[in-house]
Amino acid sequence: MIYYVKGILTEYTEEGAVLEAGGVGYHLIIPASLRAELPAPGEEVKLYTYYQVGEDSQKLYGFSDREARNLFMQLIKVSGIGPKLAVSVMGTLSVDELRLAVIAGDAKAIAQAPGMGKKTAEKLILEMKDKIDVSQLVTGPGKAAGAPVVVTDAFSEAVAALQALGYSSSEALKTVRSLEADEDWTVDQILEAAFRKLAMF
Repeated sequence: MIYYVKGILTEYTEEGAVLEAGGVGYHLIIPASLRAELPAPGEEVKLYTYYQVGEDSQKLYGFSDREARNLFMQLIKVSGIGPKLAVSVMGTLSVDELRLAVIAGDAKAIAQAPGMGKKTAEKLILEMKDKIDVSQLVTGPGKAAGAPVVVTDAFSEAVAALQALGYSSSEALKTVRSLEADEDWTVDQILEAAFRKLAMF
């Protein structure tokens, strides 16, 4: 198994990027969002990988860190989602946004990914909801570095309530995520704080 590739980024392709390591050029398929994070050709890059071996092809997928790679591996275990669609999803939503969308049951946000239908998004949520480790979610604005985001049933209900009021799924998720909420906050408390935050913009 190729765990990661560390080398010089030599060029970008339609699907991904080419890294030269040890005199070998590795073509890695990467999420669209990752391309914006990578440097210009000529710089050294380290990407964590997933190696797919098919009947008539072999493909190497690249990700910015282990978390992203592991989430990709969870996605491709969902029935009806192959590597191509999983990369599309991860190119549309960040790791945290995807986790939060799954926790909040936000099929609409996931269905924004090219090639992803609403029914498949709902299936993804159903199969992954119990597998998301919310303790690994990174901190949002205003929280201490390294502090986990508090994600409870009240959190999910507050996100759903904001969406029902017309806020976009992304705006609802990011607003609730940015609150310095305690685990014992009720839905009403979360919504009250969310409305105050939204009124500032």
